[in-house]
Amino acid sequence: MRVPGLVIADDTLMAGIRRDASLEQVANGACLPGIVGASLAMPDIHQGYGLPVGGVVATDPAAGGVVSPGGVGYDINCGVRLMRTRLVAADLAPRLATVLDAVHAAVPAGVGARGRVKLSGVDLERVAARGAAWAADRGGGAGDLARIESHGRIDGGDAAALSEHARERGRGQLGSLGSGNHFLEVQVVDEVYDAAAAGALGLVSGQVTVMIHTGSRGLGHQACTDALRRCEAAMRRHGITLPDRQLACAPLDSPEAAEYLAAMRAAANFAFANRHVLAQAAEEAFQRALGMGPADLGWSLVYDVAHNIAKEETHTVDGQRRRLLVHRKGATRAFPPGHPELPADYRALGQPVLIPGDMGRYSFVLLGTEAAMTETFGSTCHGAGRVMSRTAAVKAARGRNIADELSERGVLARAAGRHALEEEMPEAYKDVQDVVKVVEGFGISRRVARLRPIGVVKG
Repeated sequence: MRVPGLVIADDTLMAGIRRDASLEQVANGACLPGIVGASLAMPDIHQGYGLPVGGVVATDPAAGGVVSPGGVGYDINCGVRLMRTRLVAADLAPRLATVLDAVHAAVPAGVGARGRVKLSGVDLERVAARGAAWAADRGGGAGDLARIESHGRIDGGDAAALSEHARERGRGQLGSLGSGNHFLEVQVVDEVYDAAAAGALGLVSGQVTVMIHTGSRGLGHQACTDALRRCEAAMRRHGITLPDRQLACAPLDSPEAAEYLAAMRAAANFAFANRHVLAQAAEEAFQRALGMGPADLGWSLVYDVAHNIAKEETHTVDGQRRRLLVHRKGATRAFPPGHPELPADYRALGQPVLIPGDMGRYSFVLLGTEAAMTETFGSTCHGAGRVMSRTAAVKAARGRNIADELSERGVLARAAGRHALEEEMPEAYKDVQDVVKVVEGFGISRRVARLRPIGVVKG
């Protein structure tokens, strides 16, 4: 290990963390060339590919730093978008099933789901370079770009860095939710912890919100797969050895790193555009189902964040300002108040952080803090974190009707996949409230509001 490993958790969460190989993966991440500070793990940590889900590592190009595709993950720029409306829970209650059916019909979901937008080769190049701005130009919402992390575009995204297979997978999937833990959720703001901050975000108690969780679909998965193979060859050429081949990496000044970063940024921009298209589809479905115009619905973006990405950022390490590549894999950027990368209307608050829980309990809106900048490279948790594999969850759900159980909790569910609800049942996840309490207690983010699910669309 070149640096320490730091796990942010309490005793209860640590008992669960010790049940899988995630602590070993934290230690393995600390062996990456050029790593600085510490190999970090958030309280929602669980075993992943190479780096654990919930991991954060920063490498310094001036100290032989590397990029590791396994430190970002297969679902590049998996992230969360939160929309607010002028509706309150009572407005929606008698028509929730109708609305959910309309959204389910409008939002392609499931394994291999085809997207709402079929891209030409030229269009894909533009999406890869421009991200959400391409979708906004095509279907509206240009004013939303300021409230997307990095304005919905990572510089340097280049479709030419993607393999033909990756490009082919992406051409048919823009505007699709996918499967696994991806979802679209209709929610109600059911608790406000900081009324002033919530008000600045446009959130009030009883309000209906919509959360979308998805990423770069098959395009991002293929970009990671292709890069891992190239990075293994680069390690041999550069004489790099690591305790886990899943952390295959390439020096930041190598052609393999340049190619992966261009492909990763292209996939990240695809994901920003994907969430933008899905939000537009959901808005139109709400309007049709409720017979409302845009002004009455009041659909608008709160924020959109990435939680699987590597980004060039400036941080202070050992008293020196250094330009680093920060890998966040299942971790959310949480920049503090006053940071120049935040939108002007949120700059005094700190970065909004969207933390989905499970579909039976709650999600949270947090804000970034100065402590996150000094302790965790401006990072915090990204969700609840799994405690059961999907196979184990399906086995545990045998003989049960998860849709009925959710309905008893006041949550209507629509799913495309045969076992989608079983794989994602609430017990498969930690209680996200326990995770949020830890990051708030450590000071790397603070609570603003809690969101309760009332309807969910799963792949």
